Amino acid sequence: MSLISVQNLTRDYGRGRGVFDLSFSIEEGEVFGFLGPNGAGKTTTIRHLMGFLEPRQGKCSIKGYDCWQQRPVIQSDLGYIPGEIAFLNGMKGGDFLAFIARYRGKNGLDRIDELVDRFEVDLSEPLKKMSKGSRQKVGIIAAFMHDPAVLILDEPSSGLDPLMQNRFVDLILEEKKRGKTVLLSSHMFEEVERTCDRVAIIRKGRLAAEDDIDILKQNRLRRYRLPMASEEAARAFASEYNGESKVRGPIVELKVFDDLKEMTQLMARYPLENLSAPDLSLEEIFLQYYGDDGGGES
Repeated sequence: MSLISVQNLTRDYGRGRGVFDLSFSIEEGEVFGFLGPNGAGKTTTIRHLMGFLEPRQGKCSIKGYDCWQQRPVIQSDLGYIPGEIAFLNGMKGGDFLAFIARYRGKNGLDRIDELVDRFEVDLSEPLKKMSKGSRQKVGIIAAFMHDPAVLILDEPSSGLDPLMQNRFVDLILEEKKRGKTVLLSSHMFEEVERTCDRVAIIRKGRLAAEDDIDILKQNRLRRYRLPMASEEAARAFASEYNGESKVRGPIVELKVFDDLKEMTQLMARYPLENLSAPDLSLEEIFLQYYGDDGGGES
């Protein structure tokens, strides 16, 4: 049985908003990327996993517990970072973390010193005076401080500067080595590429793709760089190629969808100096499923 399971989850808000017959699973010890633009249904899915919403159809489970019917059991031993962290007025950072520990019904403060040192946050400062980045650090500490086996993270590095984003990635990689299971919803494509084993892309509330990151890169769109003997040859090649191409001096850059036949036939007729296939970023793969279409609303 998968550690996290979403089975035929449906919640229809009308006008194409919500999630529809959504299914995926996450295995123990896996870091799973959950991608989509704002409004695609990511947060709606996460709210069901957290037990904040009751499924209209389908079900969600974590460690075999039903996310709606047994949500107190799940929430007591889960690390969670919401997309928008709500803090109680008048609290300092340390007060908030102590409150969260009491809410979980356990001490859960064992890792605070380690995490405070890693993310360099002053817990004596009132939350309302903290910057967005500092408040996000407090949210990260709250999610990790009780050393949970499962973490659900919705845009966890939002507001962090590049140094702290790297430290967060390092933290995820360390937790991964320790066997933690993580669902990571993020717009930070480098973050996802560096940490995740598999990725699901959600589009208009439906699953558009799910696979290993490397396999997603291998499928569909490919990029090639073809150095020619001259700029004239490069321009001639590009003029004959029916797909998308750019000429940069004597180099032709191509985007190829699935079928390589046209490119290879042209290559046989032109003075090709070399051939390389630059790595395709996850962002480029993601845009294939959306183009200029935002993907819907939650």
